[in-house]
Formats: sequence, C-alpha cells, structure tokens
Amino acid sequence: MSLSLALLLAAAPPSVDYGNIQLPDPRAEAQARALMGELRCVVCQGQSIADSDADMAADMRGLVRQRIARGEQPEAIRKWLIERYGDYVSYDPPLSGATALLWATPILLLAIGAWIARSSFRKRR
Repeated sequence: MSLSLALLLAAAPPSVDYGNIQLPDPRAEAQARALMGELRCVVCQGQSIADSDADMAADMRGLVRQRIARGEQPEAIRKWLIERYGDYVSYDPPLSGATALLWATPILLLAIGAWIARSSFRKRR
C-alpha cells in the first residue's frame, strides 16, 4: 500500500455504523471502551462518547475502535484526539494556563467552605 493511500485511510472518518459495532477482539474492545469513557462528546458536552447518541460521538467511537484495531496504544489515540479537538475533549485535561481555573476551582471552593464553616462556628461560641 502506498504512503498516500495509507494516509488517506488513516484520515478517513469511519461510518457512523462502525461507531456502534464492537471489535471482534474482546481485549481490544475493552481498551476502546475504557478510552471512550474518558473522552467527552464535543456535541453533548456532559456525556462521554461511550454514552452519547450524537453522530459526532459515534464518529469518535469509530475512530477510537479503528485505531485500537490497528494496534495503536490508547494514550496515543487520546493525545491525537486532544490535538484534533482540544483539551475539552478529555475529562482529565492537562494543567496549563487555560485549564488552571478548572484545577483550582475545587480547591478554592473547599477553602471558602472551610472559612465559612469556621466563621460560623466561632460566632456560635
């Protein structure tokens, strides 16, 4: 197979039906399902691509299964999808300037809650 044909096949999106068909190898399907659970649907935003019924999620599931079937590692596929769709596609975005607020918000909310609780307990005494 020529390099240009291989690149074309790698770039061609799978059909929507392929996104809903399991891989014949149970181990590969388990890897694909684990990865699909870690990726957010860019249409639904609140669901993983494993749970979403959106056509875009089916396309993404198809891409994941296609690449797993070719022997790619899940982490490499995850990185490729993040490069393609941005950090938002991952439920575990990397720490960067753009995602710092996402990582800091739970800590800030916990600190504010502790401060409010402490103030409330002091006033009762």
